[in-house]
Amino acid sequence: MKLTRALVAGVAVVACALASGAEAQKMQFFRIASGSAGGTYYPMAGLLAQVVSNPPGARTCAKGGNCGMENLVAIAQSAHGSVANVNSIKSDQVESGFAQSDVTYWAYTGTGPFKGKEPIKKLCVLASLYPEHVHVVSGKGRGIKSVSDLKGKSVAMGLPASGALVGARLVVDAYGLKEKKDFKAEYVKSKTGADMIRDKHLDAFITVTGYPNASIVEMAATQGAELVAVAGPQRDALIKKAPFYSKAVIPSGTYKGNDTDVATVAVGALWVSRANLPESLHYGVVKGLFGNKKAAKVLANGHAKGKSMTLDTAFDGVPIPLCKGAEKYYKEVGAR
Repeated sequence: MKLTRALVAGVAVVACALASGAEAQKMQFFRIASGSAGGTYYPMAGLLAQVVSNPPGARTCAKGGNCGMENLVAIAQSAHGSVANVNSIKSDQVESGFAQSDVTYWAYTGTGPFKGKEPIKKLCVLASLYPEHVHVVSGKGRGIKSVSDLKGKSVAMGLPASGALVGARLVVDAYGLKEKKDFKAEYVKSKTGADMIRDKHLDAFITVTGYPNASIVEMAATQGAELVAVAGPQRDALIKKAPFYSKAVIPSGTYKGNDTDVATVAVGALWVSRANLPESLHYGVVKGLFGNKKAAKVLANGHAKGKSMTLDTAFDGVPIPLCKGAEKYYKEVGAR
């Protein structure tokens, strides 16, 4: 997988430029593969990179600087999402990434979409981050009141090798719809999907993302967007097939023009890494997140989902082993 963009926390860029040659030798890079721009993974990975970093030459936490891991430069990289991210971890292309809990489990066990492939046993979890909700988004006035109404329409299902595509397929399958047979499928990110709906080249898109999603916020404010419920026996069937999902709601008012709660399903977003990295590195980044007195404010101010990233929920929906360094930190603080 080709990672397309990189975002380094601004403080890290400045500090690195000032670092001496001796200090630069101590520098450790920690990449976080995320999702596409316009989604939730990318900005959240950028916030994580900001709070866990404390590069050479930067002020220490005691002197008013960042309170992340000493000499660490974390970098958020945009990518195609969950499936691509775990594959990048498998090939040692990145140190960590975001992935849905179902995709993480399937990759670790060689089941589901990974059936027939070698299990990725080097995967381990640093933390559970926040819930991701399935969004079925229709263009205004397209006559789509139920997922069943997608029949005969043009629907974006997410990027190839993304967790969004896995989730979208679960949704349409639960409603008895056959991809490419009952509807025309496009494989693009939500931002592109919104643009295609505006230009009347698409009717709807399905994505799995933390709300509020920036692309949907923009779409609702400019051209109008209608959320479609995933509910009833079809939702029950989806959860039975993919038990990592649970009943959930997108609250009224999350997106302009959608003034009632919308029933859907949600799955956990995990921060995953690989077991062949030093235990001290995993310990340091997790401590840089949950032991960082400045992190909560930065995360909460940076994105609505930042408030969901707490020590109390760090193990929610974790289906595979924790990274050893992460587990050490959690035990030290009495959270495990």
